[in-house]
Amino acid sequence: MSQAPPNFMDSMVELITRTSTDLPPDVRRVVRRALETEAAGTRSAQALGIIAQNIDLACDTERPICQDTGWPTFEVKVPAGADVVALEAAIAAAVAKATELGKLRANSVDSLTGRNTGNNLGPGMPTIHVHPWDRDDAIEVRLLLKGGGCENKNAQYAIPAQLDHLGRADRNLEGVRKAVLHAVWKAQGQGCSAGAIGVCIGGDRVNGYEHAKAQLFRELDDVNPVPELAALEGQIVDAANTLGIGTMGFGGQTTLLGCKIGVLNRLPACYFVSVAYNCWAYRRLGVVLDAQSGAIERWLYRDRESSPMLPGGGEAMPRTGNEKILKAPLTEAQVRDLRVGDIVLINGRMVTGRDAAHGYLMYHEAPTDLDGGILYHCGPVMQEQDGEWKVLAAGPTTSIREEPYQAEIIGRFGLRAVMGKGGMGPRTLAGLKEHGAVYLNAIGGAAQYYARCIDRVTGVHLMELGSPEAMWELEVTEFPAMVTMDAHGNSLHRQVEEDSGVKLDALEEPVG
Repeated sequence: MSQAPPNFMDSMVELITRTSTDLPPDVRRVVRRALETEAAGTRSAQALGIIAQNIDLACDTERPICQDTGWPTFEVKVPAGADVVALEAAIAAAVAKATELGKLRANSVDSLTGRNTGNNLGPGMPTIHVHPWDRDDAIEVRLLLKGGGCENKNAQYAIPAQLDHLGRADRNLEGVRKAVLHAVWKAQGQGCSAGAIGVCIGGDRVNGYEHAKAQLFRELDDVNPVPELAALEGQIVDAANTLGIGTMGFGGQTTLLGCKIGVLNRLPACYFVSVAYNCWAYRRLGVVLDAQSGAIERWLYRDRESSPMLPGGGEAMPRTGNEKILKAPLTEAQVRDLRVGDIVLINGRMVTGRDAAHGYLMYHEAPTDLDGGILYHCGPVMQEQDGEWKVLAAGPTTSIREEPYQAEIIGRFGLRAVMGKGGMGPRTLAGLKEHGAVYLNAIGGAAQYYARCIDRVTGVHLMELGSPEAMWELEVTEFPAMVTMDAHGNSLHRQVEEDSGVKLDALEEPVG
């Protein structure tokens, strides 16, 4: 039976590890530029500072940048006649090994049973595209790890279409501009902005999305070989960065880090514009391997040095003395004293709970006491060592998915705070006001920054839902977050969406 080259699987484990833990130079450069653009002390500057420190921490510790290590997409080029079946099997084995090592979170869930496979394998996962090329001495493998929060912000438009704030989008590049800007505006901070987008003009609904995601394999500072598209990419980035959505949707100067556009032919009846949204944790690397041995000969996307984001190891968010100290269980009086914009430092106990846990809590009693508690929307990367659980990564997940459940769960179980990223909607806002609770926004993707604030795991419940969906009890010290929805009916997210919508109105007609 044929086999992959002897070192191929180990090389794939190394590729997965580096992709999950170390951002490439082009991404680091644009994030650093965004940090330098924001005025010191603003909400977006603080968020970008945490992001920058998180990038350095992940690289230094070789742990995942974000706890959602995403859906692995492999683009593979092989010599003619290569044993594709053996190569795909080796890639799958490498994905399972990287998951075991804690470089990937177990993310593969059976869509019918809800069971997590525990190894990131299953029908359709990972995605592996294999293409022959004209070299017989080398294999090229590129990997993109795209998280679920930004995957939910993908969008597809069939134009002509009538768009909020932008009017009619016609079947031309101006219509494409409107559709893409609308997608960025709709995402707000929920895809871990500032983000980058891949766009496909044309194709059918399936390969349009696929080609849009393929654009994310381009470097952020490359130049589109089609002049009209190069110009459009720049126009979209410039326009998006006037909207004031900013990092995490906190408001600010940088909403979009890059835009890459490709084109496919289409049917006469169809004109699709497909948008693949990627968060700031833009994990994309590649390798060229010796075809015989499978050993790594060189890395792709690394022709320049990856310098530290915060030289000298500076602290991203130094304490000012104005922070509000919270320790659970919280009282209603404590919570009603908080206002949008307050920075809080959490000490003591909090409990994680995300999609499956919220579904469970709608029909069952809580497996642990939540009265006065803080519920953290988080699916951490955990590893058992010597009989104890160790937190490898623990940033927030996108909260809006829990909007159908959150207000009822707050009321039923006496929660005083829920924490995640991206904010929540009107039902939750009303529930916060009615019951005396707040929404706390942690910085999306900052999984290492927050992991170091967790002292220990004191318990775990509902492991049958899978490790990311289980309810983990955590003891934390000075875990920072911002109040973005308070118990008085105020929401930073609602305000930024309204303000950016007004600015989007001004972009109905192209500038210049």
